[in-house]
Amino acid sequence: MYSEGKRSWVKHLDFTFLDLICLELSLILAYAWRFDGKWLFDEDIYQRLAVMVLVIHIVVVFFLEPYKGILRRNKFQEFRATLTSAVVCFGGVLVYMYAIKQSVLYSRQLLFVFLIFSVIMIYTERVIWKRVIRARKLQDKNKALMTVVAESSNVERCLKEIAQNKYTNFKVTGVVVVDQSLEGTLIMGIPVIANADNFLDYVRTHVVDEVFIDGNTRESSEALASALVELGTTVHMSLVHSKVLVPNRQLDNYGNYVVLTSSMRIATNRQLFIKRTMDILGSLIGLILVGIAYIVFAPIIKIQSPGPVFYKQVRIGKNGRRFNFYKFRSMHVGADAMLDKLKEENEMKGNMFKMENDPRIIPIGHFMRKYSIDELPQFWNVLKGDMSLVGTRPPTEDEYDMYEYHHKARLGIRPGLTGMWQVSGRSDITDFEEVVELDTEYIMNWTLGLDIKILFKTVGVVFSGKGSK
Repeated sequence: MYSEGKRSWVKHLDFTFLDLICLELSLILAYAWRFDGKWLFDEDIYQRLAVMVLVIHIVVVFFLEPYKGILRRNKFQEFRATLTSAVVCFGGVLVYMYAIKQSVLYSRQLLFVFLIFSVIMIYTERVIWKRVIRARKLQDKNKALMTVVAESSNVERCLKEIAQNKYTNFKVTGVVVVDQSLEGTLIMGIPVIANADNFLDYVRTHVVDEVFIDGNTRESSEALASALVELGTTVHMSLVHSKVLVPNRQLDNYGNYVVLTSSMRIATNRQLFIKRTMDILGSLIGLILVGIAYIVFAPIIKIQSPGPVFYKQVRIGKNGRRFNFYKFRSMHVGADAMLDKLKEENEMKGNMFKMENDPRIIPIGHFMRKYSIDELPQFWNVLKGDMSLVGTRPPTEDEYDMYEYHHKARLGIRPGLTGMWQVSGRSDITDFEEVVELDTEYIMNWTLGLDIKILFKTVGVVFSGKGSK
């Protein structure tokens, strides 16, 4: 089993915590300097400021990612990065004071001394802690044991770039030269442990945690990788030996080798955190609307069509996951069983059903559908994590069973309450392929800004009652 390296701000929680301590100590020292040796905040405004420094620091770390590449920085680069972080944090403090309209109550001398102390303390702490981390990385204990597989023409270059980096989580303990029999010899101080013919036997009888394949041909490399994975070994295959970055790829670096993971869209941890936060906040507000709508429409639904107020159906979510999908019932009980008789009236070309004058809809259902009131209970799906506020509409099981290969692409993300199709004149779209094209475009070009834009457009579509049948 391979443990994926932590990414983004999560990777350096140690620096986050130590920097926070330095910031708080800097504020305490600045307070003591300004108020004649008082070490505790006697005034409420400085107690609140200490809390805000904590909040501002977390925000700065989360959005600016100041620790990216921190172990590779020299002292000058670290001082510049430290100064930037401290100044941004100081700017956040100023914004806070002006926002609460209490800036005149704070000592300006204290604030500038706080900035100077924070730069000095954070820089010193980072330099010292980096030395501790580097010293730990030099120890072989708990490092993964890696074997490098390469051709004789590339093996020295490969070892130079991978094995000679001391500050890694792995240790190269052996080499396999695939085009020559060099067992028993040393290459750059590392033993040649096997050849192409007996390497798998070696892995079976020796400790090999990971294998890096420089490879000769793609076919043979993939075949070797497949066999090694079956043996329980983690395999890294070099795809590119360059610094060229390709869109929608996630990169892992081993020396100068770049291993790419491809997807329609790759989001950062920060982006996904913000999207999920938006979903939670939006769904909590939406559930209030569900409660109001229930009080108004539940009695009408019961009167016009006896049966449950809510409609539950199994839908297909991200990458084929099934989940229970909720709506206010806008059709007669047993409407699903009537669908087969109405398929000839389908106005949609492809794997989706749409009919303007659907006889299964109860009288109040037309109004609820026009203004998307029937969709409100899906805020519960959003809160649970089955859906998102913005995404692609989840198909039914019957629709999913008829999907062609390229249709599956629209399920590459969590389904949404609204999406590109819904705000692009869905009544005017009569071809399912157009829906797939819009959904694929959304996934490939996804940003938080696009989600916000779609949400605003959705509000306009809902209140106007356009685009719904």
